[in-house]
Amino acid sequence: MKTLLSFLLAFFMMQATHAQSTDKVLRHIVMFKFKDNTSAADVKKVEDAFRKLPSQIQEIKGFEWGTNNSPEGLAQGFTHCFFLTFDSEAGRAAYLPHPAHKAFGGVLGPHLDKVLVVDYWAGK
Repeated sequence: MKTLLSFLLAFFMMQATHAQSTDKVLRHIVMFKFKDNTSAADVKKVEDAFRKLPSQIQEIKGFEWGTNNSPEGLAQGFTHCFFLTFDSEAGRAAYLPHPAHKAFGGVLGPHLDKVLVVDYWAGK
């Protein structure tokens, strides 16, 4: 009986751990500050290129983007925010060197002043 209880306890603990791990997603937030001389047309090219990545990289499970509209005045020149979701660190690891991501870097590079990237695990 003691062995059965120990087994059941271990089983339910493993299930709880599995449920916790599947309830989390990996967020990848990227913010851009463009060079002062970047034209609106070039910014649009960067936006369009980034928006294509989810259709080119299957590891991207969620995607949002937008431009800063905070009234606080604390953006430090960062105007664009892209918010990607991955199921795992392996998904992110596949995304970073992916040829489509590298090609996007070629579109972005000439216009980029600064970039800020933050990754974190979030509960669903």
